[in-house]
Amino acid sequence: MFVYEAAALGAATLWALTGLISAGPAQHLGAIAFNCTRMALVAVMLVIWVAVTTGWSSIAGEHVMPLILSGVIGIFMGDTALFLTLNRMGPRRTAMLFSLNAPMSAVLGWLFLEEHLSGTQIIGILITFTGVLLAIRFGKRKSQLHKWESIRGPLWAGVLLGLAAALSQSVGSLIARPVMETGADPVAASSLRVGMAALCLLALTRLPVSWVKPAGQFTPSIVGIIAVSGFLGMGLGMTLILFALSGGEVGIIATLSATTPAVMLPMLWWRTKEVPALGAWAGAALVIIGSALLFAS
Repeated sequence: MFVYEAAALGAATLWALTGLISAGPAQHLGAIAFNCTRMALVAVMLVIWVAVTTGWSSIAGEHVMPLILSGVIGIFMGDTALFLTLNRMGPRRTAMLFSLNAPMSAVLGWLFLEEHLSGTQIIGILITFTGVLLAIRFGKRKSQLHKWESIRGPLWAGVLLGLAAALSQSVGSLIARPVMETGADPVAASSLRVGMAALCLLALTRLPVSWVKPAGQFTPSIVGIIAVSGFLGMGLGMTLILFALSGGEVGIIATLSATTPAVMLPMLWWRTKEVPALGAWAGAALVIIGSALLFAS
């Protein structure tokens, strides 16, 4: 009866889980090498899936360049900034910052697509931003010593990277939205976007600068974890959300899929054996409330 809602919660849970399992390999290899490997593996998975199912017939010639640009901005730039944030801020703060892509998308749609922004949605945007600020400022107690609660480097740099990740994701979605409204196959479109991001990352790793090179050695276990992360987050997670949107009410599905920061907290509790601070719970709750208002019909 609630299969579509369950699918949306499943996607949020998978995104929370991939944030946790990606933290170790991303720290070991560095954000660029980790993201490059992840994108290449996911691109291969998507290409194989599209080749044996729907094919690329739904992607018209005029759709190619917008999808490529969407991939460069939304995935290449967005995911790279996301994993740079993960290495600096830990999975909890990164999830909170990335949740701002929803209100950013609403504002961009209002600015550039002439979409209506109601008073309720404006309140939802403000509540979401408040929740993120609360979770970052008061989301850690002094007694929490796990490395995921540590901030590496200046706080402002990590916050800027997280905001860049969320904004890039929003802009990438904004560019792709007119294409998807024509009925283009979502998986085929994703394969093109992810493939272009993988090519950009491969080119980036060829530059003669140290910070784009792997910080650690590739091992079978590291590559295996990266493959699982990509499959769960970008493969299964996106499939679940597309299924949820195919039959569920958009506002409910979008709100449930925005519960990732809250879903992550009990996972962190289990993994680190440290109870998240009250500010973390309150901030995650405000993000969910803000998202509910943002997507209210």
